[in-house]
Amino acid sequence: MPSPSIRSRQKPAPSDAGPTLDLDRYVPAFVTFIANKLSNSATAFYQRQFGVNVTEWRIMSLLAIEPGIPASRICHVIGFDKGPVSRTLAGLEKRGLVSIRTDPHDGRTHSIALTAKGRATHDKVIVAALERERRLLSCLNKDEREVLIDLLRRLHENLGAVTGDTEA
Repeated sequence: MPSPSIRSRQKPAPSDAGPTLDLDRYVPAFVTFIANKLSNSATAFYQRQFGVNVTEWRIMSLLAIEPGIPASRICHVIGFDKGPVSRTLAGLEKRGLVSIRTDPHDGRTHSIALTAKGRATHDKVIVAALERERRLLSCLNKDEREVLIDLLRRLHENLGAVTGDTEA
């Protein structure tokens, strides 16, 4: 790989070298860039203020909505692989933020819930999360926010068109 100084002197590829993306119009790039920047800034802020990263927060927020769900449900809803979810849950359990119990109806699965300490942490973080959302959406009026939410929901429901998954 050339050194950075050599790379910077290389000429850009001519426009007739083949197709390129228009990053001002390519929706997957916009969604990815927004998600990456939101996640990175949320992790820095939530870690500093509350001692949790954005992955932990996502899991905790889902557990507040659906107490007692198994890890497979977390993976499905959030879109994370089993490994990172398992590692995150183990860390949350070690810190006393979640409890993981064998499901009495199915010994192969586990029921995961926030502990009182986890719920207290959740209740602090949610205030900041909702404020961050409010600030992000402040450039839109109420009707635009509703349209955006509807469009994002429809895109989410249509993910199977590109993932091959029948459920998004």
